[in-house]
Amino acid sequence: MTAIALPDGTLDLAHRLADAAGGVIRPYFRTLVSVDDKADESPVTVADREAEMAMRTLLLAERPDDGLVGEEHGTVNPGADWVWVLDPIDGTKSFITGMPTFGTLIALLYKGVPVLGIIDQPISGERWVGVNGQRSTLNGREISVRDCAGLGQAVAFTTDPALFTGDDAAAWARLNGAVKMRRYSADCYAYGLLATGFVDVVCEAGMKLYDFAAVVPVIQGAGGIITDWQGGPLGQMSDGHILAAGDARTHAEAMLRLKG
Repeated sequence: MTAIALPDGTLDLAHRLADAAGGVIRPYFRTLVSVDDKADESPVTVADREAEMAMRTLLLAERPDDGLVGEEHGTVNPGADWVWVLDPIDGTKSFITGMPTFGTLIALLYKGVPVLGIIDQPISGERWVGVNGQRSTLNGREISVRDCAGLGQAVAFTTDPALFTGDDAAAWARLNGAVKMRRYSADCYAYGLLATGFVDVVCEAGMKLYDFAAVVPVIQGAGGIITDWQGGPLGQMSDGHILAAGDARTHAEAMLRLKG
């Protein structure tokens, strides 16, 4: 797609959002925070809620005309040209079990398409940044995916195979059986590893916009490919089926497995 120029100060604002969320999250990590179950039975903590609120407060003060979609506190002005998408802790199950493989996801959409994304791991101090039309970075250093010698040599990640149901479970089983190694429970961190050249495939189903919007510019800016399971682009109307790969051949082979 044609590179979209971000409004002045946007990238700096995105970094400040990540800083604000991290400042809330770090004191809660590996403490005995209470855990509530949401309507979909996914867990949520005070850290999730307060981190998102810190980001929302900053956005509403500085970009009051922009749209805002947050996992914990709802949606404002979703029809705006510019829409921020926030997931304060992607990987709450990892967070509450003391695993530093969760992350804060911050995305900016332009007319429904992700054009800026941050994956921030506030414990390890790793921050992946993707901006449409630019090379992605990890802590300011340019990064790149790796080429894989075919799907049979690939390392694949998914959050949890139990999240695949029905036809999706059968599709994952076909892909799972074709790769060399599979790993679980990394959530958004797996996309950062793919963008940095340590992972070859990430496959998910049932994802919400706040789960995937931020990772799209990061993967694309590192030279990778990220689509739905039909090969279509990801955006505000996507169905939550995600396939990311470091190179075109691996992506095509993985998509064939998913299709059966």
